Amino acid sequence: MAEAWTKQLKGDQFDAYSAGVQPKAIDLRAIKAMAEVGLDISKQKSKDVNTLGDLEFEHVITLCDNARESCPYFPAKTKLVHKAFEDPPKLAEGAANEEEAMAHYRRVRDEIKAFVETLPES
Repeated sequence: MAEAWTKQLKGDQFDAYSAGVQPKAIDLRAIKAMAEVGLDISKQKSKDVNTLGDLEFEHVITLCDNARESCPYFPAKTKLVHKAFEDPPKLAEGAANEEEAMAHYRRVRDEIKAFVETLPES
């Protein structure tokens, strides 16, 4: 979600790359939540951070505590920023129904959008 928001809202300022420490298939509820706001993430692929090769980054933003703790080493010139968001799949585990599960995705989607809107100042 963060990659899509960054490309949509700040694509003229940033080249966004999304990668994780434990890549897995794109969550169908995340696809649905983003489609509700007109962004198609169905073609995105979950990537391992180690597959980004020799790209040099000015900023690396981790969005969950696990990523922060597991993030690989980046050169000193890379600014590391941590902004934790709750994990929608984990929140949805206890949902009574699909609508309640989607409410978690929508909330986190909107929180990520609000954060991206503050870049680069934040």
